[in-house]
This record gives sequence, structure tokens and C-alpha cells, in this order.
Amino acid sequence: MIQTETQARGLALLCDLQGLIQKVLLNNLNLPEVNPGQLFLRIVDDASRTKAMNFLLEVKAQGAVLDWEINVSSGEAVIPLHFTAGRSGDSLLITAGTNGQRSARLYEDMLRINNEQADQLRSALKDKAEWSGSRPGNNEYDEISRLNNELVTMQRELSRKNAELKRLNDLKNQFLGMAAHDLRNPLQAILSYSDFLLDEVGPKLDASQVEFLSTIRDQSKYMAQLVNDLLDVSAIESGRLQLELQPVDLVKLAQTNLKRNRLIAARKNISLDLQTELLPPVLLDASKIEQVLDNLLTNAIKFSPPGSRVRVGLRPEGDALLLSVQDEGCGIPPEQMARLFQPFQRGQKGTRGEKSTGLGLTIVKRIVEGHGGRLWLESRVDVGTTFFVSLPLQRDEKMVSSQ
Repeated sequence: MIQTETQARGLALLCDLQGLIQKVLLNNLNLPEVNPGQLFLRIVDDASRTKAMNFLLEVKAQGAVLDWEINVSSGEAVIPLHFTAGRSGDSLLITAGTNGQRSARLYEDMLRINNEQADQLRSALKDKAEWSGSRPGNNEYDEISRLNNELVTMQRELSRKNAELKRLNDLKNQFLGMAAHDLRNPLQAILSYSDFLLDEVGPKLDASQVEFLSTIRDQSKYMAQLVNDLLDVSAIESGRLQLELQPVDLVKLAQTNLKRNRLIAARKNISLDLQTELLPPVLLDASKIEQVLDNLLTNAIKFSPPGSRVRVGLRPEGDALLLSVQDEGCGIPPEQMARLFQPFQRGQKGTRGEKSTGLGLTIVKRIVEGHGGRLWLESRVDVGTTFFVSLPLQRDEKMVSSQ
């Protein structure tokens, strides 16, 4: 067993990019199921598995993450631990401690131990070379040691900078959440009063006055949507995407959603069609998946010309369920597709000048990934775009939420 200064309470794992444990470097917490060949997700508490999945996605995307508090299961008890992780090639080094400082220190210890093991290997190679008569100069080995030490120093500095970035990102999310929450009620009041005035006194007003009120209503509606999206993004980025999973009739959900969106589509003379097969109930968060479908349908209507058609498809595909939303709109240029799911990425306006908050697809992607699914698209300029959502048909019923 590896001896470290932080061995009082700690966990250190070497995993592949899918979160499969390759080697247990340290486990004096006596956590069950911490064995090579086991998934990292299996060692966390049931209610924290989605958050743990997001943790793995984040370290693969960012290269290193620090101080994620995730609950782990220890027999009958649940232990809150602070996790740190870094990516090196096709492996993930994951450490955990009772606080963020201990977790980061343990991570540095693992890097130092790895450096010492590398030094031992270089020494053995040097002895072997001298024994065989090759006798290379010491300068080569000194240069290797120097470069390796620089690498470890850079990794430690990267860990510190990532910790600071995480702190600043948390502050940003907190500010966005507070600002959006405070703005939502006044905006909803403006929207409600403008609707009331248009309905009650609109017939008594002249054309210019109706236009003014309509502008107030449309702009307040857009701002209210932006505020709601900011609240969703703030919650998701803070690791607070909560999923309430239950068996859902996805065909019925889609039929209800299309019925509501047909009123919006009718204003542009766009028809909405649903093509589906017989599907079993699927364990999903109904409100979140409806948010996904609603966002994709709204985009399809927004970017489709009057008189066109939007097709929604539902069908099983292997051990997954495939949802597709196809439009006959302007399409998406290839240079925009790569950054389409990033926050605040705004492309062209809708066919009637409709604006976008630039957050909808970011929210959709996180919700889909939170369900263990995938989101992608196919598009041709001046032909149309199809978004695809793949959701697993069978899921662990114990995965109920993330905190």
C-alpha cells in the first residue's frame, strides 16, 4: 500500500476515460466495491450518480477539476467527500478527501509518487545500459529528470489555476442565479399587464398604440425567456441538475407538446407531424424531456419558412430510444455547428426575425447527458436541419437525482 502524509482519510484511483477503475492506489476509507474492473459510478451514493457522471464529463473536457463534493456509500453510511481529478492521456487520476485541501494534497502526492517511480525506472535503465557496456552520459538522465520535474510542477500549477477558475465560475453562477431570480417577477408583471392592455383596450387604440404595446409584450416575453434560461444554466453549471425519474409514456408526451406548439406554428402556416412506433414506458424526468422537445420544436419553427413542415420522429433503436426533430429551414453552416451547443452562441435570426437567447441548446445538451443520452444534428444549408436525441431504454431505477 502506498504511504502518504494524507493517508488518514483518503481515496486515490486510476481510471480509464469511461470511469472504469484500473488501479486502486489508496483506499483506507474501507469503501465497498472499490476494486479494479468496477465503475467509478458504483462507489458513489445512488442520489449522487448523475453528479458523478457530470464530474467525469467535466474532467475529460477540462483536463482537471478540483473540489467537487460527492457523496459515497460506505456500507450503511453515506460519506461526503471532496474529489479532485486530472486527465493524463487515456487515464484519469481521481483522488478524494474529507475536504478540498486534503483532496488536492493527495492528488499532488500521487503525482509526486509517480515522479519517484519514474526516477526509479530511469535509474534501472541507466544501470542496465552501463551493465551492457553502453554507458550513456549522466547528462541525458539529468535532462529527463529535469523535464519530468517541470511537468509535475506544471501539473500542480494547473491544479491551482483550475481551483481558482472553479471558484470564480461558482461566483458567476451565483450572481447569474440571483440576478435572474430578482428580474423574473418584474418582467412577468410587465408581460401580464401588456397582454391585459392589448386584450382589454386594444380595440379602442389606434394602430401605432397597438404596435407600441405589442413591442412591449414581445420584448418582455423575450427577456422573461432569457431570465428563465439563465436560471436553468446557473443551476446546471452549479451541478444542481435535479432529475425526478419515473416511467413516462413518451408518445403521449410528444402528442401533448405538439398540440401546444401547433398554435405557434399556425402563425407561420407551418405543419407539425408526429411519426412514431409503439414504445414502452421509459424512465425519464418528464418535465425536463418536455423542455428538450419544446426547445427543439421552437427552434425548428423559428428557423422554418412559412408553409413548410416540421417532422418529429420517435422510434426504438437497439437498446435506446431515438427522438428526431426535422425542419425544412435555412440550415446551419458547418463553421457554426462546432460551437452550437456552447452558451451564448447566437446564429442567424428566425425567418420572421425571431431572436434567440443562445442558451437553449446548451440546456438541452446537459439535460440529455444527465439522462445518460446523446444529442447530435445533421444539417444542410438551404435544405434543413435534423436534431437527434438518443435516450437509453433501460436505466438503473436507483438513479433518481443529482445534488
